[in-house]
This record gives sequence, structure tokens and C-alpha cells, in this order.
Amino acid sequence: MTAGCLDLPSKPDVVIPEGIPPNPGAPVPYFDINAPGRTAELVREWATPISEQTSIPLVAVEAYGNAAEIQRQQHPECGIAWTTLAGIAGVESKHGQYRGAQVAANGDVSPEIRGVPLDGTAGNAKIHDTDGGLLDGDDQLDRAMGPFQFIPATWERFGVDANGDGVVDVDNIDDAALSAARYLCVSGGDLTTPEGWEKAVKVYNNSMQYVLDVRDHANAYSVNVAY
Repeated sequence: MTAGCLDLPSKPDVVIPEGIPPNPGAPVPYFDINAPGRTAELVREWATPISEQTSIPLVAVEAYGNAAEIQRQQHPECGIAWTTLAGIAGVESKHGQYRGAQVAANGDVSPEIRGVPLDGTAGNAKIHDTDGGLLDGDDQLDRAMGPFQFIPATWERFGVDANGDGVVDVDNIDDAALSAARYLCVSGGDLTTPEGWEKAVKVYNNSMQYVLDVRDHANAYSVNVAY
């Protein structure tokens, strides 16, 4: 055998799971969910390698971990994983980066991400204005808003402050991630079951293709693969 022809072992390909519910990924470490300020920063050490390998912004990974751990401590019966939140945000807004938007250190996403008018075309529901344009900027029809694409009525019900600034902001990825976790848990019940997980995800978009898209994103992220 000559130099340069060594039979070195090749690095095995990462196997991406395919199941529903998606793989939960690396468990989020325990932290004091009642600590002051932006509690998402308390999972930075956990989030950093995930961000580096998946190309998801670090602040976004922190937001997903923060939301999942808060729900785990407050509503353990739900079983929502950070990978599900990452899957939805990946599909809905490219983790707050849709059309060049950026995620700031405090979780704020700018410029604001707003969906198309919900006028009943292109497979969308028709939803007449419910907020006088106060939240979504449209006083004729509702639009989906922020990195998790909430419609105004759903945000009014489930929106919560998660970054400790005292403001419930649909354009803040911390707030939106925890609000989405609450919405999914209420909608699906036990998200560790295929039935509960699928039911929860369908409240976002009642389409099996959407469910599969979220599943594929979440499963890839669970093994630190960019999607």
C-alpha cells in the first residue's frame, strides 16, 4: 500500500428520523423559568452547537428551548419538544429571517413579517379584519404576523411575554415561540402521541403536506442537520 492510498474510515452519514411526532432532539437543560430578564439566555450553552450545525440563528434556538422548557415545567402533560417549535418556525418564517428579516439579541424580528391578506384565495381561509388593523396593519382583512405567523384573534388569546420586557409582542421570537407552544399544547393535548402532535400542527394549517413539512424540518433539526 502506498502513501496517500490509506483506507481510512469515512464519516457516517447522519440518519434523519422520519417519525411522527418528530424526534425531540437534545433535551433542554433545566433552568429557573421565573428568573428575571430574558430566560432564553440561560440555555445559550445548549443552543450554541445546535445553532452552529443547523444554521438556525442562536437567539431563535434559545427561544425554542426556552419555550419548550417553560411548558415542560408548567404543563408536563403536553410533552412539546423544541424541535416542533423549530419545525414550525422554519416553515413559517425561516426562523424570523423571511425576506431578509433579522433576529436581534432580545428576540425582536425586524422588519416585521406579515403574511398576505387572508382573502380566501391561494388555499387561504377568508378572515375579515378582527383587530381594526391594530396588530397586522390591515383594517380590511386579517394577516398572519411575526415569526410564528399568528392571526390577530389567536394572538389575542395566546400571546404572552417571554423575554421579560413586559411587552407581549408578536414580532419577538421569544414571545411568539412560547405563545405557539401554549397554542399547540391546548390544541393537541399530548404531543408525544402521533394523534396529538398531528392535531396540534394542523391548527396552524389544516394540510397533511404542511404536517409533513414541519415533521421533516423538526426531525432534521433533532440530529443537528440544517434543513
